[in-house]
Amino acid sequence: MSRRHAAEKREVLPDAKYGDRVLTKFMNNLMVDGKKSAAERIVYNAMTRVEDKVKRAPIEIFHEALELIKPSVEVRSRRVGGATYQVPVEVRPERREALAIRWLINASRSRNENTMEERLAGELMDAVNSRGSAVKKREDTHKMAEANKAFSHYRW
Repeated sequence: MSRRHAAEKREVLPDAKYGDRVLTKFMNNLMVDGKKSAAERIVYNAMTRVEDKVKRAPIEIFHEALELIKPSVEVRSRRVGGATYQVPVEVRPERREALAIRWLINASRSRNENTMEERLAGELMDAVNSRGSAVKKREDTHKMAEANKAFSHYRW
């Protein structure tokens, strides 16, 4: 890792249909082997499915789901005198968003529906209703941080 300066943050362009930067980041994370048009098609079709079922603006539902998945604390390993402690730390806003996006995609991929559109739509709707694998992942992360609160004085 370079000690000279931190890597500059690249700003992504808003997506074509909804004009949302977070949705573009989501599509970029969903993309496999550089197939961006396939990722866009999956996301837009999933949004259409969600809109049909919930009868609300799909971009609102997407953001609400992400808010419910974003973790506020996580545990980081800290080595002190030969022992490794799981130290709870606050999560930076950019990392919160990145983790939420990653967890939502992984939870969608591990679902049992036939197409990725169905999986993504199902996981988004589960997240909005505070259930589903991605929300469970956040709950587990928070429980870990709560359980290791005793080691918070090792924070750096």
